[in-house]
Amino acid sequence: MIAAPTLREKIGQMLLVGFRGCEISDGDPIARELESARVGATILFDQEMADPSRPLRNIHSPEQVRALTQSLQSRSGTPLLIAIDQEGGRVNRLKPEYGFPATFSHAELGTSNDPARTFAEAEKIAKTLADVGITMNLAPVVDLDAVPDNPIIKGKKRSFGPDAEAVSLHAMEFVRAHRRHGILTCAKHFPGHGSARGDTHLGLVDVTPSWTANELTPFRRLVEANLCDTVMTAHVFNARLDADRPATLSAGVVNGLLRRQIGFAGVVLSDDMEMKAITSHYGLEQAVRYGIEAGLDLFCFGNNMNFDAHIGEKVAGIIYHLVDSGQISEARIDESFQRIQKLKNPVNCIQRHLP
Repeated sequence: MIAAPTLREKIGQMLLVGFRGCEISDGDPIARELESARVGATILFDQEMADPSRPLRNIHSPEQVRALTQSLQSRSGTPLLIAIDQEGGRVNRLKPEYGFPATFSHAELGTSNDPARTFAEAEKIAKTLADVGITMNLAPVVDLDAVPDNPIIKGKKRSFGPDAEAVSLHAMEFVRAHRRHGILTCAKHFPGHGSARGDTHLGLVDVTPSWTANELTPFRRLVEANLCDTVMTAHVFNARLDADRPATLSAGVVNGLLRRQIGFAGVVLSDDMEMKAITSHYGLEQAVRYGIEAGLDLFCFGNNMNFDAHIGEKVAGIIYHLVDSGQISEARIDESFQRIQKLKNPVNCIQRHLP
């Protein structure tokens, strides 16, 4: 852990960044960012979205992924969060064609209505992640199956179902299975993406007419049960919660609703900041500033929709300038830094993963 961190080291811990390559070498941008403490977390993908003509992005076999994560950790001066979207079903980066076990979607597990089966299937995922050195699964999805024409949650079978209490029950088993193997989890997408009738990858989505407070229930249940490592925000707009900004950039949603009302004190991370729900309405510096003001601790730049090899360095520079110019206080950066360090602390990890 960082005993006497500089401002730049504290800022680096706030960045979750994607990169290209199934292996990394000296001089690669991600290697330099890790070695200079500009990035505290990375995310792996199998497919290249920005340029589909390119070969596989970070994944082609279990042995290769294990070597990659070892190389990433060896270049980082602090425990590195290595994240992946391994929900199961269609959202599944470690696919059978690369030599990994087959998985079931949240919808399939919810339909079976057997929490023990959900635990067993989630444990298979957790074992797979632990075996290759991935430390964080950006799952479970706790969005409700709230509207029939949702393209990104229901359409991809990512919800355990329409009933908030049933979704909560399956999500708890999913988290417990991961904790048995020391894998961090992330409840997503706050305050609920299941009522959306659009895809935030493509643009801003307004859920004002369709969202209900019942969508908060799974988040509340996980927090009450102390089964919430991290929470990911949604880029949805809901005028009933904030008349000006989407949830990711809303202090009323993050600091107000999630932290003060629901009582979540852990790490809050953004959905990918490169989604058009954000980039089509906000410049990079503006989005980063609003996110910090809202209460975000960790910014996700998957770097897969619009690749920039130096995105980590660029965002770190923006945050440093915001502090140096007095627009953001260093005390605010300290808040996020302390939450992230607590998440990474080996002692806390052991306590969190006790059966």
